[in-house]
Amino acid sequence: MGCSSCSTGKDGQPRGCKNNGTCGTDGCNKLTVFDWLSNMSLPNGHEPFDCVEVRFKNSRKEFFRNKENLTLSIGDIVATESSPGHDVGVVTLVGELVKVQMKKKKVDYTDENLPKIYRKASQKDIDIWQTARGREPEVQKRSRELAIQLQLQMKISDVEFQGDGSKATFYYTAEERVDFRQLIKDMARAFSTRIEMRQIGYRQEAARLGGIGSCGRELCCSTWLTDFRSVNTASARYQQLSLNPQKLAGQCGKLKCCLNYELDAYLDALKDFPNQEERLKTKKGEAICQKIDIFKGLLWYAYEGEWANWFVLTTGQVKEIIAKNKKKETVTSLEEYALDLSVDTKTEFENVVGQDSLTRFDRPKGQRRQKKNKKKRNNNKRKRSRNV
Repeated sequence: MGCSSCSTGKDGQPRGCKNNGTCGTDGCNKLTVFDWLSNMSLPNGHEPFDCVEVRFKNSRKEFFRNKENLTLSIGDIVATESSPGHDVGVVTLVGELVKVQMKKKKVDYTDENLPKIYRKASQKDIDIWQTARGREPEVQKRSRELAIQLQLQMKISDVEFQGDGSKATFYYTAEERVDFRQLIKDMARAFSTRIEMRQIGYRQEAARLGGIGSCGRELCCSTWLTDFRSVNTASARYQQLSLNPQKLAGQCGKLKCCLNYELDAYLDALKDFPNQEERLKTKKGEAICQKIDIFKGLLWYAYEGEWANWFVLTTGQVKEIIAKNKKKETVTSLEEYALDLSVDTKTEFENVVGQDSLTRFDRPKGQRRQKKNKKKRNNNKRKRSRNV
């Protein structure tokens, strides 16, 4: 869903709100909640819920109490309580669904100490807010220069000004603990505002900056992903992926979040597979599992010492051999169980170009030369007929 700021500019290019994947006007924000109760009236005697969800820069959301009983709807710009001063944000959700969101995020909606909404933002509030937001790129660049001068091992990835311009929050990433006391003094002197430093993780940094993943789509963390679950190499092992850090790591430098998406399906499929560590005992020797195909239910085994020759078995055949081995029975060999996969070769997608006949590059060199000479002779005949 696009908004007015994403419309086409004078040069034919989309203008955009320049918020790196997180909409600045909440028209296409990744955390926008569809209010499916908007067309429903409240039961008789039921008072409307007095808490409101408000979004700030980069999908930061907080809950505020509407003590003034203001008539608010999604998309309204409001001035909210902050420390110090006030902040300006956009209303993203009102009504009973706010209570559901607060329960989901474990926020006590009965707490009377929740910050409150002062008023709907006036034009003066909006002008100050937009002016402060316009300073952020320049302030971020200057703050990085100050950090480099002090030789601090940190990266300032984003800056967020409060709605009234009285405070600036600097988001940074660092490997170790950083002593930025002198940096805060220098920035307060340079920007003439209150400074707050907030450390974030590398995944949160990638979500704020945005980008394109190896799949060709926009990063999940900057479009729809809201929680960052831990990802370990076991997820790659279960899915039979090579443990290549360059392929498994995302733009944040950590393991890709998408490794967890299909992990449950793989774990359910692996329940039907026999233990891969168990060896198959035959009269020709013991066989060890080399690899498996979860989708087709196949396993590849090779005799110990003969690693070049692999034999394909189904899960049922492997379980049968293991059951015989447990009964102290030894099968003759794997050859009598092995499958011939040559008949399973499919050519449905072989002709991806959509050409039914051979191209000029598929023909042998002799045929190509003969065709070229024939074409040349025909051209010479046409020239002679014209001259006559």
